[in-house]
Amino acid sequence: MLTKKQFEALSEFRYQLKRFLHFSETAAKEQGLTPLQYLLLLHIRGYPGRNWATVGELAERLQMNHNATVALLTRCEELGLVDRIKNEHDRRKVEIHLTVKGDSYLQKLAQQHKTELQSLQKTFQVAQITAFNEDQESTI
Repeated sequence: MLTKKQFEALSEFRYQLKRFLHFSETAAKEQGLTPLQYLLLLHIRGYPGRNWATVGELAERLQMNHNATVALLTRCEELGLVDRIKNEHDRRKVEIHLTVKGDSYLQKLAQQHKTELQSLQKTFQVAQITAFNEDQESTI
């Protein structure tokens, strides 16, 4: 059985998460992107170890099925945000890369998100985002 304090902590976590997601969706829309388009750009640039990702990797990161991810990629490609490039070692594999235009949108939005995350550093600390918290501490 959870304690009152644990319920309060869980409630606060969900509140801050929802608040951050609302901020993120609004910021993307203000730049003329859908929230999913922003997430796609973020997951391409933020893929561990490289600046591109495959369709399957993006589907996993977005928690979407393969066909829906392909449709999203097609829309982003038509907007000039991403390019599909055949892998030079395995021609069956397609790499998804950001274009200059896609990177420009991502840079603007990521900066806004960094500022928002830093404002939440005392109330919303998660292991994988502590780089923002540590970055803030080193500049103080």
